[in-house]
Amino acid sequence: MNLTIDRDGLVAGIRYIASPNFDERPASMPIDLVVIHSISLPPGEFGGAGIVDLFTNRLDPAAHPYYCTIATLKVSAHFLVRRDGELIQFVPCEKRAWHAGESTWRGRARCNDYSVGIELEGADDQPFTDVQYEALGRLVAAVCSHYKVAEVVGHSDIAPQRKTDPGPCFDWPRFRELVKSA
Repeated sequence: MNLTIDRDGLVAGIRYIASPNFDERPASMPIDLVVIHSISLPPGEFGGAGIVDLFTNRLDPAAHPYYCTIATLKVSAHFLVRRDGELIQFVPCEKRAWHAGESTWRGRARCNDYSVGIELEGADDQPFTDVQYEALGRLVAAVCSHYKVAEVVGHSDIAPQRKTDPGPCFDWPRFRELVKSA
């Protein structure tokens, strides 16, 4: 199934859960980078509401000991790819999601200004699922065809002193082949 993006940056046919954690991109700033992340909440656990709750500022600090350390963060991503391949959009691509933090790519700071952020439900030390790769390949192909994306990188590439995701278990060659064939 091919995915399409409308002029507001919303992908047709996928679940949309609005995050309040975004703002406007700088005027005339082209979107030319995709950043792949990974996240699991609680760490190492999959399938719960933690990620959605974090991105929508509803994370209950009492629900898990780890949550009290992150419950006040104001973060988001444009998309989440669940372990079962479900795609969820939190922020329209035309808006600036707060996914990269302090970051630099090829001498350009503030990667949130010019990138689309995609979170994979997962952890650095565990393989991602086949359906995740397939959904991610279709999603990135759609983003690349709608915007003039020059590169797709990991969070670890744009913030190497702070971040390790998507981690050594992410199969970059497999992912790139799936984007080409989408």
